[in-house]
Amino acid sequence: MEKEMISSRQFTIITILYSIGTAILIIPASITNMAKQDAWIAAGIGVILSLLIVKLLLTLAKQTPTLTFVEANKQILGRFFGTITTICFLITTILSTGELLYFIGIFMQTEVMPETPTMAFALLFSIIIMYAAYLGIETFARSAEILFPLFFLIFIFFVICIAPQITFDNIQPMLEATKASMLYSITRFLSIFSFPLVVLLMLYPITVNVQHSVQKGFYMGTIIGGIVLTTMVTLCILVLGPDNTAARTFPSYALAQRISIGNFLQRIEVIMAFMWLTTLYIRTFMYFYVSVVGLAQILNIKDHRPIILPMGLMILGLSQIVHPNIIHFNNYNNEIWPILSFIVMILLPVLLLIVAAIRKPKSQKEEEV
Repeated sequence: MEKEMISSRQFTIITILYSIGTAILIIPASITNMAKQDAWIAAGIGVILSLLIVKLLLTLAKQTPTLTFVEANKQILGRFFGTITTICFLITTILSTGELLYFIGIFMQTEVMPETPTMAFALLFSIIIMYAAYLGIETFARSAEILFPLFFLIFIFFVICIAPQITFDNIQPMLEATKASMLYSITRFLSIFSFPLVVLLMLYPITVNVQHSVQKGFYMGTIIGGIVLTTMVTLCILVLGPDNTAARTFPSYALAQRISIGNFLQRIEVIMAFMWLTTLYIRTFMYFYVSVVGLAQILNIKDHRPIILPMGLMILGLSQIVHPNIIHFNNYNNEIWPILSFIVMILLPVLLLIVAAIRKPKSQKEEEV
């Protein structure tokens, strides 16, 4: 299969939209539940700490500049241990793909079309994801370029329209959260926002054509995505209040429902939903694409396309059984996902860096010889 390449600008856009992902819908409630009116501070600290994670990922990418993350596992850890860690990584991405399809279905059913079964939404979205994976990463990157300006136009319009309803009393008193609740909220933010950035190592550096500028793009994409999420958390608290934000499943959507301009422009939250569907599409695709390409690389299959359909059917079925209800979904994301994502998406890159420092990759040894 011919090698696909994307530009540094496209990679930056993918980083922005991917980092926002599902976080734009679930982070406001999850971190406000513990930090209350100081949740926006926790989000800001989380964005700063995320830059350290980006530094970690860039450092790892430099060790194996011609390999994907899956290939780097086998190169650094060896065939046996590298395959084991890769399988753990792919299980996480496959599970996350099914979970996101469930999330799309439950969001659309709960907020938009309550009489439509979640399976219908998951099926339609999975078809889009499979078709995008079949067309390849270059086509996907171009679609992200098209969606990016639309996303930010709607986001700016959203902020302007909701601004008149801001009540600054809702963030007072400040700095009232305990250290434990603040630490939990920051960890929760990182687990959804920045831990999954390791998935982008399946694209960087091997599929990006300008290596130097893309490093800045990785940082900029993370910062811009973090600013969007911090803004959303702050607006939810300022408009809905900390208690109301924590009590809602999708507080940012509830925020959009409050938009009213001149008593004639109302109920435009479905238009606002385009923002969430855009970021959900980007993150779901990346999880699915990484799962398919990673599995193909484990099996030494040059073309990943034959795997797309069976993998798509598998994640579609997984989306219907991964969570029995929204309560189970919330408990999983609050209690299990932070630990799982930290082990697979943070400790694994750290392990790879340590092993690479002790034992050079085979490719470097061959060059030296």
